[in-house]
Amino acid sequence: MPLASIPSPSQGVWQLFGVIPIRAYALCIVLGVVAAVVIGERRWRARGGAPGTIVDLAVWAVPFGLVGGRLYHVITDWQLYFGEDAPNRPIEALFIWNGGLGIWGAIALGALGVWFGCRNRGISLSAVADTVAPGIAVAQAIGRWGNYFNQELFGSPTDLPWGLEIDPDRPGTVPGEDTYHPTFLYESIWDLGLAFVLIWAGRKFALRHGRVFALYVAGYTLGRFWIEGLRVDAAHEILGLRLNQWTSIVLLIGALAYYVLTRDKTGEESLGTVPGDDKAVMTASRSEDGDDAENAAATGSDTADATATGSDGADADGADPAAVSEDPDEPADPAHPADQADEPETGGPVAGEDDKSQRVSATAEGEKGTS
Repeated sequence: MPLASIPSPSQGVWQLFGVIPIRAYALCIVLGVVAAVVIGERRWRARGGAPGTIVDLAVWAVPFGLVGGRLYHVITDWQLYFGEDAPNRPIEALFIWNGGLGIWGAIALGALGVWFGCRNRGISLSAVADTVAPGIAVAQAIGRWGNYFNQELFGSPTDLPWGLEIDPDRPGTVPGEDTYHPTFLYESIWDLGLAFVLIWAGRKFALRHGRVFALYVAGYTLGRFWIEGLRVDAAHEILGLRLNQWTSIVLLIGALAYYVLTRDKTGEESLGTVPGDDKAVMTASRSEDGDDAENAAATGSDTADATATGSDGADADGADPAAVSEDPDEPADPAHPADQADEPETGGPVAGEDDKSQRVSATAEGEKGTS
């Protein structure tokens, strides 16, 4: 018996008013989702996106993610529900509150839901992915505590001072052993550290076009590989490695490849429609295809002169619709909130000028060039 250990909770379900069950696992999932949305919303607004966008996208992402996470779990651990000696009844494959969500299924179908939402709003999926990546890591850190309350997905036996006490009747326990590696705690700490690294890297290197999300995938799979190797719950194995370890290897390679292949990408990313103007679109960076130069050439010398006086980027009402900086080197993070940027000062009409000069000035200040 070790000198110190972490006790497991005596129960994972509480009865509210003796009627309504409050399940710790479900509560941890909900708290994780709330944290991810709050963090993502704040980062999105700091980047220049419209308030409420991430909340709206969560309406798509959460149900898709829950279904995808459960499907991945049931497919990869089908023997728990449909095997000859399955410890669970087939109907329990639907009992999500009893535990069992595969993160990669949740990410895959959740991303599909977000894509639907982004498509309706004209938003770049890569911009959203970069924004929500740290929040997803925090959500996973919180959600892992549901495994603690369920006394599941623990590691091999250990005598370390932080060994986790597990009831002897729990699946996966070893006779004569009382404490096990708290893999839920290892992953929770890893995910929190990863979230801070993603925020720092996004600001430091101005990562966009899905590169922050690629780092999230790479960082999570790196930690998941060794944590998965500590677990003793039933799992399919291929060449001595658990299925989730092979999944981690494939996704790690894919994430690193994506990061390298997109390292020079600087094209624009749409942040969606500007509130109050369905035709104006906010962008995260200047287009790499030279659209600005082409538009300037197509408008002729008259528009070029107007552009020289400061009309580039103004809408038909003379208002500046730019919600974020077009400088591709500016970090896409809350370090420099776009809504705090100083608006350009414009001078009024010069007294004594004739009507013609006033009309030229108004055109230069209020007309947007078109091709």
